[in-house]
Amino acid sequence: MPVTGGAASKKAIQAVRSSVAKIERAVDRLAALLRDAESAARSSNGAARRKPRLSAERRHALKLQGQYMGFMRQLGPRQKAKVKALKASKGYTPAIALAKRLAHKGPA
Repeated sequence: MPVTGGAASKKAIQAVRSSVAKIERAVDRLAALLRDAESAARSSNGAARRKPRLSAERRHALKLQGQYMGFMRQLGPRQKAKVKALKASKGYTPAIALAKRLAHKGPA
């Protein structure tokens, strides 16, 4: 059967060409992303982070800081001000105790 060069076949060919061009652009973008990811992975593998060695004193300080921050998140602005003032004058341990009591009471 002979192929005729009608308008419908020209439109179909144009649609195929357009689709192929879109696919080509998408593949090019994907290739660029993969190249970037590969170079980032290559550069990060060479400089692996070492695990920090914490002294018992530093570990304890970090634990207190975490407890303090956890309770402070639960407090209102006035309560936070009271706890901050206590921490500045007497340190973390009394401030954590106050914050814990205030957090269980509810917002002021």
